[in-house]
Amino acid sequence: MTAPHEQHVDGFGTVRIRPLDPASDADVVHAWVSEERAVFWGMNGLTRTRVAEIYAHMAGLDTHHAHLVTKDGVPAALFQTYEPAADRVGECYDVLPGDLGVHVLLAPPGPDGPRPGWSSALLTVLTTYALRVQGRRRLVADPDVRNTRAIARFERQGFVRGPQVVLPEVDLPDVYLPEKHAQLAFLERTAL
Repeated sequence: MTAPHEQHVDGFGTVRIRPLDPASDADVVHAWVSEERAVFWGMNGLTRTRVAEIYAHMAGLDTHHAHLVTKDGVPAALFQTYEPAADRVGECYDVLPGDLGVHVLLAPPGPDGPRPGWSSALLTVLTTYALRVQGRRRLVADPDVRNTRAIARFERQGFVRGPQVVLPEVDLPDVYLPEKHAQLAFLERTAL
C-alpha cells in the first residue's frame, strides 16, 4: 500500500490506514507491544530501538506490511498484513489464491476506559479494507491458541475457526520467531 486509506463510519468516526513509519511511529508501537496484554506479539522486553529495527526490516519486504490505524487522528491499532505463501503459516494450511494474512493489535483503552462497539467498528474497517480495497478473497488470522480474547474477537467479527497448527520456528539473521501454537481463523469476502 502506498496511499493511505480513509473511511468514515457513522457514529464512530474517521478511520485512516497508512503505512507504518518505523522511526516516527516507534514510540507508540513500542508502548503497545510492551504491555502485558500484548505478550502474544512476542515483543515484551524489546527496546524502542529494536522495535523500530524490526519494523524497518518489514518495510523493506514486498510480502509483509505494517500499517498504523488512526481513529479521528488518534493512533488506534497496529495492522499487519502478509502473503501467507511467504510466511511460516503457509506451511500449515493450503494457501489459496487471494489469501491475505492479518495480525491486529488494538490500542489500549484511553482514560475513559472500555469503549463498547469500538473494536467491532474498527475491525469492520480493517477487514473491509483488506478484502474489498485490496481485492482479496479470504483473510487468515493465526492468533496464539492461548489468546482466547483474540480468537473470540475474530469469531465475533465473522471469522470461522480453522485447525490448530504449530507454526515452525524461524531463525534468520534479521528475524527470529519461536515456534507458535496457533488457532487459524478465516474470513471469506462473501461474508461481508
